[in-house]
Amino acid sequence: MILRVAVYLVAVLLVNLPVIVTLVTSFKSAAEIARNPGLWIEAPTLANYARVFADAGRVDMTGYLLNSLAASLTGTVLAILLAFPAAYGIARSGLGRRWLMPLVVNLRAMPLVIFAIPIYMMFQWAGLLDTRLGLGLVLAVVNLPLTLVLLLNGVEEVPFEIEEAAVMDGAGRLSRMLRVVAPLCRPAFVTAFVFGFITAWNEFLFGLILTTRDAVPVTVGASFFFASGGGGVQWGVASAVMVLAALPPVILGSVLYRYLAGSLAGAVKG
Repeated sequence: MILRVAVYLVAVLLVNLPVIVTLVTSFKSAAEIARNPGLWIEAPTLANYARVFADAGRVDMTGYLLNSLAASLTGTVLAILLAFPAAYGIARSGLGRRWLMPLVVNLRAMPLVIFAIPIYMMFQWAGLLDTRLGLGLVLAVVNLPLTLVLLLNGVEEVPFEIEEAAVMDGAGRLSRMLRVVAPLCRPAFVTAFVFGFITAWNEFLFGLILTTRDAVPVTVGASFFFASGGGGVQWGVASAVMVLAALPPVILGSVLYRYLAGSLAGAVKG
Protein backbone atom coordinates (compact mmCIF):
# COMPACT_ATOMS: atom_id res chain seq x y z
CA MET A 1 0.00 0.00 0.00
CA ILE A 2 2.78 2.44 0.91
CA LEU A 3 4.65 1.61 -2.30
CA ARG A 4 1.50 2.17 -4.34
CA VAL A 5 0.92 5.58 -2.77
CA ALA A 6 4.57 6.52 -3.27
CA VAL A 7 4.45 5.59 -6.96
CA TYR A 8 1.21 7.53 -7.35
CA LEU A 9 2.67 10.65 -5.72
CA VAL A 10 5.82 10.48 -7.86
CA ALA A 11 3.72 10.11 -11.02
CA VAL A 12 1.52 13.05 -10.04
CA LEU A 13 4.59 15.17 -9.29
CA LEU A 14 6.26 14.35 -12.60
CA VAL A 15 3.14 14.95 -14.68
CA ASN A 16 2.33 18.24 -12.97
CA LEU A 17 5.91 19.46 -12.55
CA PRO A 18 5.66 22.21 -15.23
CA VAL A 19 2.47 23.53 -13.60
CA ILE A 20 4.04 23.45 -10.14
CA VAL A 21 7.19 25.23 -11.35
CA THR A 22 5.11 27.93 -13.04
CA LEU A 23 2.97 28.43 -9.94
CA VAL A 24 5.98 28.61 -7.62
CA THR A 25 7.85 31.00 -9.93
CA SER A 26 4.87 33.37 -10.02
CA PHE A 27 5.31 34.00 -6.27
CA LYS A 28 9.06 34.77 -6.46
CA SER A 29 10.77 38.08 -7.01
CA ALA A 30 13.19 38.48 -9.92
CA ALA A 31 16.14 38.39 -7.52
CA GLU A 32 14.97 35.17 -5.89
CA ILE A 33 14.33 33.52 -9.25
CA ALA A 34 17.96 34.21 -10.22
CA ARG A 35 19.26 33.08 -6.83
CA ASN A 36 16.86 30.23 -6.05
CA PRO A 37 15.48 28.39 -9.10
CA GLY A 38 14.16 25.50 -6.96
CA LEU A 39 10.62 24.79 -5.79
CA TRP A 40 11.11 26.36 -2.35
CA ILE A 41 9.92 29.95 -1.92
CA GLU A 42 12.01 31.99 0.50
CA ALA A 43 9.97 35.20 0.43
CA PRO A 44 6.54 34.82 -1.23
CA THR A 45 5.34 37.93 -3.03
CA LEU A 46 2.31 39.03 -5.05
CA ALA A 47 4.28 41.70 -6.88
CA ASN A 48 4.24 39.75 -10.14
CA TYR A 49 0.44 39.57 -10.12
CA ALA A 50 0.24 43.28 -9.31
CA ARG A 51 2.50 44.10 -12.25
CA VAL A 52 0.31 42.05 -14.59
CA PHE A 53 -2.57 44.48 -14.03
CA ALA A 54 -0.48 47.61 -13.45
CA ASP A 55 0.44 48.59 -17.01
CA ALA A 56 -2.92 48.67 -18.78
CA GLY A 57 -1.57 51.09 -21.38
CA ARG A 58 0.63 48.59 -23.18
CA VAL A 59 -0.79 45.27 -22.03
CA ASP A 60 -4.37 44.96 -20.77
CA MET A 61 -4.68 41.64 -18.96
CA THR A 62 -8.22 42.37 -17.82
CA GLY A 63 -9.26 43.08 -21.39
CA TYR A 64 -7.60 39.91 -22.65
CA LEU A 65 -9.40 37.82 -20.04
CA LEU A 66 -12.76 39.42 -20.87
CA ASN A 67 -12.17 38.90 -24.60
CA SER A 68 -11.40 35.22 -24.06
CA LEU A 69 -14.40 34.81 -21.77
CA ALA A 70 -16.82 36.40 -24.23
CA ALA A 71 -15.46 34.59 -27.28
CA SER A 72 -15.23 31.23 -25.48
CA LEU A 73 -18.80 31.44 -24.17
CA THR A 74 -20.06 32.43 -27.62
CA GLY A 75 -18.17 29.64 -29.34
CA THR A 76 -19.22 27.03 -26.79
CA VAL A 77 -22.92 27.90 -26.48
CA LEU A 78 -23.39 28.42 -30.22
CA ALA A 79 -21.78 25.06 -30.98
CA ILE A 80 -24.15 23.34 -28.53
CA LEU A 81 -27.20 25.10 -30.01
CA LEU A 82 -26.21 23.98 -33.51
CA ALA A 83 -25.11 20.46 -32.60
CA PHE A 84 -28.04 19.36 -30.44
CA PRO A 85 -30.75 19.41 -33.17
CA ALA A 86 -28.32 17.66 -35.51
CA ALA A 87 -27.49 15.05 -32.86
CA TYR A 88 -31.19 14.47 -32.20
CA GLY A 89 -31.94 14.04 -35.92
CA ILE A 90 -29.04 11.63 -36.40
CA ALA A 91 -29.92 9.57 -33.32
CA ARG A 92 -33.66 9.30 -33.93
CA SER A 93 -33.92 9.15 -37.71
CA GLY A 94 -30.41 8.20 -38.83
CA LEU A 95 -30.37 11.26 -41.10
CA GLY A 96 -26.77 12.14 -41.94
CA ARG A 97 -25.19 9.31 -39.96
CA ARG A 98 -23.33 8.00 -43.00
CA TRP A 99 -22.14 11.32 -44.42
CA LEU A 100 -22.65 14.18 -41.94
CA MET A 101 -20.82 12.64 -38.99
CA PRO A 102 -17.71 11.56 -40.96
CA LEU A 103 -17.63 14.93 -42.73
CA VAL A 104 -17.79 16.96 -39.53
CA VAL A 105 -15.29 14.81 -37.65
CA ASN A 106 -12.83 14.74 -40.55
CA LEU A 107 -13.00 18.54 -40.84
CA ARG A 108 -11.84 18.81 -37.24
CA ALA A 109 -9.01 16.38 -37.93
CA MET A 110 -7.60 18.69 -40.59
CA PRO A 111 -5.02 21.33 -39.57
CA LEU A 112 -6.81 24.55 -38.68
CA VAL A 113 -4.24 26.66 -40.51
CA ILE A 114 -5.78 25.46 -43.80
CA PHE A 115 -8.88 27.54 -43.05
CA ALA A 116 -7.00 30.63 -41.87
CA ILE A 117 -6.77 32.52 -45.18
CA PRO A 118 -10.38 32.00 -46.40
CA ILE A 119 -11.77 32.81 -42.94
CA TYR A 120 -9.65 35.95 -42.75
CA MET A 121 -10.90 37.10 -46.16
CA MET A 122 -14.54 36.40 -45.28
CA PHE A 123 -14.24 38.19 -41.95
CA GLN A 124 -12.56 41.17 -43.61
CA TRP A 125 -15.46 41.42 -46.04
CA ALA A 126 -18.05 41.04 -43.24
CA GLY A 127 -16.32 43.48 -40.87
CA LEU A 128 -15.76 40.83 -38.19
CA LEU A 129 -12.00 41.17 -37.87
CA ASP A 130 -10.81 42.06 -34.37
CA THR A 131 -14.26 41.51 -32.82
CA ARG A 132 -15.35 39.20 -30.03
CA LEU A 133 -18.29 38.03 -32.14
CA GLY A 134 -16.05 37.09 -35.05
CA LEU A 135 -13.67 35.15 -32.83
CA GLY A 136 -16.61 33.45 -31.13
CA LEU A 137 -18.04 32.32 -34.49
CA VAL A 138 -14.75 30.72 -35.46
CA LEU A 139 -14.50 29.02 -32.08
CA ALA A 140 -18.01 27.62 -32.57
CA VAL A 141 -16.86 25.99 -35.80
CA VAL A 142 -13.80 24.60 -34.03
CA ASN A 143 -15.99 23.16 -31.24
CA LEU A 144 -18.73 21.76 -33.44
CA PRO A 145 -17.27 18.29 -34.26
CA LEU A 146 -16.54 17.22 -30.67
CA THR A 147 -19.78 18.79 -29.44
CA LEU A 148 -21.78 16.86 -32.02
CA VAL A 149 -20.16 13.56 -31.04
CA LEU A 150 -20.77 14.14 -27.31
CA LEU A 151 -24.39 15.20 -27.75
CA LEU A 152 -25.10 12.35 -30.16
CA ASN A 153 -23.92 9.90 -27.52
CA GLY A 154 -26.09 11.67 -24.94
CA VAL A 155 -29.24 11.51 -27.09
CA GLU A 156 -28.68 7.84 -27.94
CA GLU A 157 -28.56 7.01 -24.23
CA VAL A 158 -32.10 8.36 -23.73
CA PRO A 159 -34.54 5.43 -24.14
CA PHE A 160 -36.91 5.94 -27.04
CA GLU A 161 -39.73 4.55 -24.91
CA ILE A 162 -39.77 7.83 -22.99
CA GLU A 163 -40.44 9.70 -26.20
CA GLU A 164 -43.14 7.21 -27.16
CA ALA A 165 -44.94 8.04 -23.93
CA ALA A 166 -44.71 11.72 -24.85
CA VAL A 167 -46.14 10.93 -28.30
CA MET A 168 -49.14 9.31 -26.63
CA ASP A 169 -49.66 12.61 -24.80
CA GLY A 170 -49.68 14.48 -28.11
CA ALA A 171 -46.18 15.97 -27.99
CA GLY A 172 -44.64 16.90 -31.34
CA ARG A 173 -41.06 16.25 -32.40
CA LEU A 174 -39.81 19.70 -31.38
CA SER A 175 -41.56 19.47 -28.02
CA ARG A 176 -40.09 16.01 -27.38
CA MET A 177 -36.61 17.21 -28.27
CA LEU A 178 -36.72 20.27 -26.03
CA ARG A 179 -38.87 19.09 -23.11
CA VAL A 180 -38.13 15.37 -22.92
CA VAL A 181 -34.71 14.60 -24.42
CA ALA A 182 -32.85 17.83 -23.61
CA PRO A 183 -33.34 17.65 -19.80
CA LEU A 184 -32.17 14.02 -19.81
CA CYS A 185 -29.05 15.01 -21.77
CA ARG A 186 -27.86 17.42 -19.08
CA PRO A 187 -24.62 15.49 -18.36
CA ALA A 188 -23.81 15.48 -22.09
CA PHE A 189 -24.48 19.23 -22.26
CA VAL A 190 -22.17 19.85 -19.31
CA THR A 191 -19.43 17.71 -20.85
CA ALA A 192 -19.76 19.48 -24.20
CA PHE A 193 -19.70 22.85 -22.46
CA VAL A 194 -16.58 22.06 -20.42
CA PHE A 195 -14.60 20.61 -23.32
CA GLY A 196 -15.82 23.30 -25.69
CA PHE A 197 -14.94 26.11 -23.29
CA ILE A 198 -11.46 24.70 -22.65
CA THR A 199 -10.84 24.24 -26.38
CA ALA A 200 -12.06 27.76 -27.16
CA TRP A 201 -10.12 29.30 -24.28
CA ASN A 202 -6.86 27.68 -25.38
CA GLU A 203 -7.21 28.53 -29.08
CA PHE A 204 -4.22 30.55 -30.24
CA LEU A 205 -4.05 30.42 -34.04
CA PHE A 206 -7.28 32.25 -34.90
CA GLY A 207 -6.80 34.63 -32.00
CA LEU A 208 -3.46 35.61 -33.49
CA ILE A 209 -4.72 35.91 -37.06
CA LEU A 210 -8.15 37.49 -36.58
CA THR A 211 -7.45 39.99 -33.78
CA THR A 212 -5.09 42.92 -33.45
CA ARG A 213 -6.18 45.14 -30.53
CA ASP A 214 -9.84 45.18 -29.44
CA ALA A 215 -10.54 41.43 -29.23
CA VAL A 216 -7.12 39.94 -28.43
CA PRO A 217 -7.62 36.76 -26.35
CA VAL A 218 -5.52 35.89 -23.34
CA THR A 219 -3.59 33.18 -25.21
CA VAL A 220 -2.23 35.83 -27.57
CA GLY A 221 -2.06 38.64 -25.02
CA ALA A 222 -0.01 36.52 -22.63
CA SER A 223 2.85 36.48 -25.12
CA PHE A 224 3.12 40.28 -24.84
CA PHE A 225 4.31 39.96 -21.26
CA PHE A 226 7.37 37.85 -21.96
CA ALA A 227 9.44 40.86 -22.99
CA SER A 228 7.15 43.73 -22.11
CA GLY A 229 9.60 45.40 -19.77
CA GLY A 230 12.79 45.07 -21.80
CA GLY A 231 15.97 43.34 -20.73
CA GLY A 232 14.74 39.84 -21.61
CA VAL A 233 11.96 37.70 -20.25
CA GLN A 234 10.55 38.61 -16.84
CA TRP A 235 9.90 35.07 -15.67
CA GLY A 236 7.96 36.02 -12.56
CA VAL A 237 5.51 38.20 -14.45
CA ALA A 238 5.25 35.68 -17.29
CA SER A 239 4.50 32.90 -14.80
CA ALA A 240 1.82 35.00 -13.13
CA VAL A 241 0.21 35.62 -16.52
CA MET A 242 0.19 31.91 -17.32
CA VAL A 243 -1.35 31.07 -13.95
CA LEU A 244 -4.10 33.66 -14.42
CA ALA A 245 -4.75 32.47 -17.97
CA ALA A 246 -5.13 28.88 -16.79
CA LEU A 247 -7.45 29.61 -13.86
CA PRO A 248 -10.87 29.92 -15.64
CA PRO A 249 -10.84 26.51 -17.36
CA VAL A 250 -9.36 24.87 -14.25
CA ILE A 251 -12.10 26.35 -12.05
CA LEU A 252 -14.79 25.39 -14.56
CA GLY A 253 -13.56 21.80 -14.78
CA SER A 254 -13.32 21.51 -10.99
CA VAL A 255 -16.82 22.87 -10.37
CA LEU A 256 -18.47 20.69 -13.02
CA TYR A 257 -16.31 17.60 -12.49
CA ARG A 258 -19.17 15.58 -10.98
CA TYR A 259 -21.29 15.95 -14.12
CA LEU A 260 -18.27 15.53 -16.36
CA ALA A 261 -17.19 12.25 -14.74
CA GLY A 262 -20.70 10.82 -14.93
CA SER A 263 -21.12 11.68 -18.60
CA LEU A 264 -17.75 10.26 -19.57
CA ALA A 265 -18.52 7.06 -17.68
CA GLY A 266 -21.74 6.75 -19.62
CA ALA A 267 -19.94 7.37 -22.90
CA VAL A 268 -17.40 4.63 -22.16
CA LYS A 269 -20.18 2.24 -21.15
CA GLY A 270 -22.09 3.01 -24.34
